[in-house]
Amino acid sequence: MVDIDAAFEEYFRYVYLYMRKLTHDEALAEEITSEAFFKALAAIDRFKGDCDIRVWLCQIAKNCYFSHLKKAHKEGPIESIDDIRSDHLVPNPADMLIEKESVGEIHKILHRLNEPYKEVFMLRVFGELSFGQIGELFNKTANWACVTYHRARKMIQERLEDKR
Repeated sequence: MVDIDAAFEEYFRYVYLYMRKLTHDEALAEEITSEAFFKALAAIDRFKGDCDIRVWLCQIAKNCYFSHLKKAHKEGPIESIDDIRSDHLVPNPADMLIEKESVGEIHKILHRLNEPYKEVFMLRVFGELSFGQIGELFNKTANWACVTYHRARKMIQERLEDKR
């Protein structure tokens, strides 16, 4: 069984650099890498171990990037890579939650989260800080901030699903 947290710590930079080379955009590479690890977490039971985990993670990241490009292309012509905004990569949790629930319910769930999940989520979504900036605020790494953010996002989504 693969420990995704350990894999994240060990391979985040590797996948990020691969995405940096592919996207030529630091922020987009960070978003896609983060989303790839989030998807890997959801699919870890399906990883058979028949290839190097780095290859598997990079394939997930590449697929996330291609999905992002397809979605961005459908929304309109792309003048340059700068026109691709990372918030189109995945539905913004705040936007996604607003569509499903009332604003009050979202805030109730958010404020019931334990620290540091609540603060990291708020800094990322509402403050629009990078994982590096959030890590600096907590005297931690960007990897720590990314993992914490995705765990908070998952907690919010699960609590919303429980309320349905």
